[in-house]
Amino acid sequence: MLDTKEVKHIADLARLELSAAEEKNYGTQLAAILDYIDLLNEADTSSVAPTIQVGQLSNVWRSDEAVSWPEDEIEMSLNSSELEGRQIKVKRVL
Repeated sequence: MLDTKEVKHIADLARLELSAAEEKNYGTQLAAILDYIDLLNEADTSSVAPTIQVGQLSNVWRSDEAVSWPEDEIEMSLNSSELEGRQIKVKRVL
């Protein structure tokens, strides 16, 4: 079982304000969880291949490249939009 000092430290890290009874209760529960993790660490996994990604996904992002706008689109945007300085003012996106 964890001592009270360790339980208080963990509670402080988690920004929890615990009563004395809660500290004892959580200390017991946390100790049981840590004991179970120790038990799992004893399992022989040497013949199991590491699983990095189970969904077979690949990078779906496109490369980020600057592309020039056609002059007619720029002119149309400047004429139909509200300008703020040299920038086109657009509706905010939330």
